[in-house]
Amino acid sequence: MSRTLKFFYNSISTAIYQIIVMIVGIITPRIMLKYYGSEINGLVSSITQFISYFALVEAGLSGAATYALYKPLANDDYLSINGIISAARKFYNQAGYTFVFLIVGFSAFYSSYVKTDLLSKLEVGLLVLILGTSGVLDFFTLSKYSVLLTADQKTYVISLSSIIYVILNTIIIVILGTKQINIVVLRLAALLSVFLRTFILMIYVKVNYKYIRYDAEPDTEALNKRWDALYLQILGVIQTGIPIVILTLVTKDLKLVSVYSIFNMIIVGINGILSIFHGGLSASFGDVIARREKSVLQKSYTEFEFSYYTLITAVYSISFITIMPFIRVYTSGINDINYDVPMIGFLFVLNGLLYNLKTPQGMLVISAGMYRETRVQSTIQGLIVVILGLVLTPSIGIYGILIASILSNIYRDIDLMFFIPRNLTELPVINSAIRILRVFMVILIICLPVKFIELNPGGYIQWIIHAIIIGIYSCIIVLIISLLFDRNALKEVSNRVTGMVRR
Repeated sequence: MSRTLKFFYNSISTAIYQIIVMIVGIITPRIMLKYYGSEINGLVSSITQFISYFALVEAGLSGAATYALYKPLANDDYLSINGIISAARKFYNQAGYTFVFLIVGFSAFYSSYVKTDLLSKLEVGLLVLILGTSGVLDFFTLSKYSVLLTADQKTYVISLSSIIYVILNTIIIVILGTKQINIVVLRLAALLSVFLRTFILMIYVKVNYKYIRYDAEPDTEALNKRWDALYLQILGVIQTGIPIVILTLVTKDLKLVSVYSIFNMIIVGINGILSIFHGGLSASFGDVIARREKSVLQKSYTEFEFSYYTLITAVYSISFITIMPFIRVYTSGINDINYDVPMIGFLFVLNGLLYNLKTPQGMLVISAGMYRETRVQSTIQGLIVVILGLVLTPSIGIYGILIASILSNIYRDIDLMFFIPRNLTELPVINSAIRILRVFMVILIICLPVKFIELNPGGYIQWIIHAIIIGIYSCIIVLIISLLFDRNALKEVSNRVTGMVRR
């Protein structure tokens, strides 16, 4: 199967998965807000983000194992594949035991630290254990399958199993949530869906990779990049999780955490949809880099960078315009805290845009396994958001952590814009710089006229109609600008898409 065809399968399955995740990401928080209130919603969001930090005991294993598998999979070197998979399984088990220890310890700490009148300390502690159990299962069962399938450019299998998991998980939460079953019991019942996802992947790997031997001699040397990959992993977790952690520790206001989580839900949904267009490409570019096909890399990367920047221009233009109308519809009837704060919406969308500007370059860092080469920059970015977040949040709350995140993303965008051409693609930096500048200019062109139009939808249907109209308008403007200023890249991408559809 060709790289293009694998990309097509991966993209379609990822698209379906991300759309479902986005819909579910809207449904489940609404259930929490409506039947349990902002405080419980903030509590669950807070616990989930803390637990995401404990997953760092994986220590970059996933990225390192995936990178190590590119070459032996390309050469059908079964001996090397088994050695790497066996080593990954060994390290995942070790990490899993550490994760269990951390979850148990955190359960005792968190139940004593966080104050809520809605749950007892015992219930809060049990909720931590239950939410952490899903991660435990991933370490001991799911991870070794995911690494193999990701490296072999078969993320569509992971996506399909995850679709089943998400749908079942949501059904359980909706049914029990509407009956206002105790939140601890609800989350315990929802764990059933995790086992199903693991079972599906286990069967697929056994049927399609009969040569895999988990008891082979572990090739631990092949995973020597895991500690370097840890830096990139820490960065990702810090960028997504530190705001809620800081808000929890500094303000101890679970309702404020809920406000952050609702706005963040929208950005996570948008980023999930955007990942459709790059999620399956990391392994493809890794294969190209492993084969040292420089000209193919340059051509493919140029096309991807143009396509992705064009896409986020349209998507985030729509987001700037429609985020607050959606928030007003979504939180109607929720009066325990004010969610209608336009400046928070603006900062969230701006931060999401800046986060996505570095996606093309960041993807190549992963594809090339350049973890050690970027660890200093990753550390600086993490320090910016942590230090500024701790300094600003006590005085200006959510605004402080958002400003810190924005500044950290600006730093990383600039750094990667120079790093990738210098160390990998050897393409002119000015090309990327012009495209990034164009993103901001086009968004400004799109958003300014709409600023004088009041959007106040009375419900979801009206909001969807508004969003579609604005979406069409945005796409027309983006297409016109692309034709005027980047016609060759637009033509190349159009030819590639046309060829892929024909095949």
